[in-house]
Amino acid sequence: MRTELFDFHLPPELIAQQPARPRDSARLLVVDETGLQDRRVHELPDLLEPADLLVLNDTRVLPSRLVGRRGESTIEVTLHARQEGRRWRAFARPARKCRPGDHLVFAPDFAGEVVAKGEGGEVTLRFACDEAALVARLEAHGAMPLPPYIKRPCGGDPRDRENYQTLFARRAGAVAAPTAALHFTEPLMAALARRGIEHTFVTLHVGAGTFLPVRSEVVEDHVMHAEWYDVPAGTADLVARARARGGRVIAVGTTVLRTLESTARADGTLRAGPGETRLFITPGYRFKAVDRLLTNFHLPRSTLFMLAAAFAGLERMRAAYAHAIAQEYRFYSYGDACLLTPVGGR
Repeated sequence: MRTELFDFHLPPELIAQQPARPRDSARLLVVDETGLQDRRVHELPDLLEPADLLVLNDTRVLPSRLVGRRGESTIEVTLHARQEGRRWRAFARPARKCRPGDHLVFAPDFAGEVVAKGEGGEVTLRFACDEAALVARLEAHGAMPLPPYIKRPCGGDPRDRENYQTLFARRAGAVAAPTAALHFTEPLMAALARRGIEHTFVTLHVGAGTFLPVRSEVVEDHVMHAEWYDVPAGTADLVARARARGGRVIAVGTTVLRTLESTARADGTLRAGPGETRLFITPGYRFKAVDRLLTNFHLPRSTLFMLAAAFAGLERMRAAYAHAIAQEYRFYSYGDACLLTPVGGR
């Protein structure tokens, strides 16, 4: 399958630089077999049924963007993948000034040693502190690792500490937000509960590679990065009970969908527990665990747009994105959302 099938032009002014206020006032494009409906996220309770189950990602984004010094040089790094032995892979800028053996000093009590240098501006850093101490230092000295299409000054915008964290953020480990859940508010959760719609959680620590475009000309040549997940036994039980009562499982975000599908048996029941996934969902994939997908509008040629096309159909998604662009929906992480029904789904 050619990657160019998933390309489209997006006017730069439609890339959201700040979230909607309030969050659940964001626009919501409903995409199903009847066509397209322009709604708002706060209308979600009216679009679901009391037997349905929402599944959300409770990962917490680490403020993993750091500005440090190597001698007289300023180096900006963004940690993006935890490794063994207190090591993290990171994107460095300018990477040409980093050499193995260098120490990057981020604060008087916080430094990392460059132990390897890769391609594309990537380095591997080793920290002397353990994981808990590193998280504390990141909270004290780091900035949110916003994707590059959200423009911020060096050092970041302090408002992103709250804006780029979901209402449900509990388990620290992500270096990118599960953006579909950014739309949820306490009033929306209360309205869903009054409607009789349950919710539950999985964890998937989102990696930076989630948002990168596919650079190979052929989709099947793309290699997915690994991401750690955990499915609690209680969540697996709630999914089974929802299906037994005739309810639908609504994945809030592609991270939740990939987690559920990575652990789903042929009958749609889930295997509980932790693991890693490299699941790459493209058109032709047969979904086992998810009946609806709430997701943001994604980058062209990205694995996320390919996943949405696999779920709702490529032609339907191309038409939906053309409508969203014509109606000036806001795109990407801080942008608007769509609610998708699968091709042939219930």
